[in-house]
Amino acid sequence: MKNLDLSLYLVTDKSDDVEKFLKTIEEGIKGGVSVVQIREKTAETLDFYDLALKVKEITRKYNVPLIINDRVDVALAIDADGVHVGQTDLPCDVTRKLIGDDKILGVSASTIEEARKAEKDGADYIGTGAVFPTATKDDAPKITKKDLKDVADSINIPVVAIGGITLENAHELKDTGIAGLSVVSAIMSAENPKKASEELLNIFNS
Repeated sequence: MKNLDLSLYLVTDKSDDVEKFLKTIEEGIKGGVSVVQIREKTAETLDFYDLALKVKEITRKYNVPLIINDRVDVALAIDADGVHVGQTDLPCDVTRKLIGDDKILGVSASTIEEARKAEKDGADYIGTGAVFPTATKDDAPKITKKDLKDVADSINIPVVAIGGITLENAHELKDTGIAGLSVVSAIMSAENPKKASEELLNIFNS
């Protein structure tokens, strides 16, 4: 299994102001972000590719893995460190064949069955949520703290919790067996992304 530090997993939101977007990512990494996933649901392919290359310059500088959400083609085109797929994207086993064994593969799973299948099909980690209500992905299935713990206990690969995690509620996820917190707005919308990252990491590690 790949030696992945998933403790603070940043998922980006839409990038209207690219300069600010890139600066936020870099500040987040300086504060302790250990993985960056680019999620661009509406971007044209070329725009996504260009943005991903810019983000890769930052993640490489700090030796932080760069994961591309959904788009296997973009991930391969920029030689990203990995891909994250959901239950309605390319199947996990097919994605693994396309990206090879050396790349990181994450899968969204909200049930024990989905998580076990993903593990069997070659996933390196699971993203589980939404653990709290979230405006970033309003169609995400909601899961309880017990569900989260059950998923983490049912597989041998790490689980990150995602969905509405903030500085105010992150402590509620203690004792669930997760490997990290996955956040969007808590860092991307923070006035001080570096400080927000440091505080989230402190909460998770304390």
